[in-house]
Amino acid sequence: MSLDAKVEAVKADLAERDGVVVAFSGGVDSSVVAALAHDALGDDAVACTAKSETLPAEELEDSVRVAEEIGIRHELVSFSELDNPDFVANDGERCYHCRTMRLGKMYETARDLGIDSVCDGTNASDPGEGHRPGLRAVKELEVFSPLLAHDVTKAEVREIADRYGLSVADKPSMACLSSRIPTGLEVTEERLTRVEKAERLLRTWGFSQFRVRDHDGLARIEVAEPELERALDADFVRAAREHLSEVGFDHVTLDLHGYATGSVSPANDAYGESGSDDEDAEDEPLVADVFAREYPVGEDD
Repeated sequence: MSLDAKVEAVKADLAERDGVVVAFSGGVDSSVVAALAHDALGDDAVACTAKSETLPAEELEDSVRVAEEIGIRHELVSFSELDNPDFVANDGERCYHCRTMRLGKMYETARDLGIDSVCDGTNASDPGEGHRPGLRAVKELEVFSPLLAHDVTKAEVREIADRYGLSVADKPSMACLSSRIPTGLEVTEERLTRVEKAERLLRTWGFSQFRVRDHDGLARIEVAEPELERALDADFVRAAREHLSEVGFDHVTLDLHGYATGSVSPANDAYGESGSDDEDAEDEPLVADVFAREYPVGEDD
């Protein structure tokens, strides 16, 4: 089926509904769903963003801006994943607990607005991409995923976004802040805050695809391979060391493997390739990684 036909099929499917609430992060997937829903339903389509401790302030700002670009009604709701001890424990199901809570807020909003359907941005490239427990929550809550239903791949999502002139068409993937904390290490507001502040520094220095992993006080900076040389710049090294120390990290390191999606997901070995890291991805680090190894040292080491 051509992309044009897929787009028309998605819009026709959405148009059959009385209204929809789109779980809206402001990333490319949910933005495309919001744009298609707005085309199909007009004012009966509503984008909803759930604000919490794991959502970076810049991402919240992006969601507001992109909703304005689309022209869709935008609702903001708040909740705290940290209220859920299962989420805080940060086991391999953390993203399932998070997505269940987040989508629950979408259904609450839909109910308040008299709308029956909740949609999300899961696309046809998502299933099977590594450890994705959040997709189970989507299925259990019967959230409608129009991109998945009509076989729209990630590459096609970006093409649709470009057709609509959306500023996020080429936006790098972004998982929530808790994905930077190793599995088994509790998710706390302190850890989330220092990761957010650390990543703000990299964004200020112009890096586009990166993560700062928090290994219980050790910051492991990952940047995309084309940007590794810039990460070795003496001025950046000095700024990273000073800034990350100020926000609470005891040690600052640069991962010479570079940034990789799901690089330390529970589904992988220490540096496997099978994870996914899109706007709603479960980019879950694993405690048993390279920093857990023990090396022999001499008396003077």
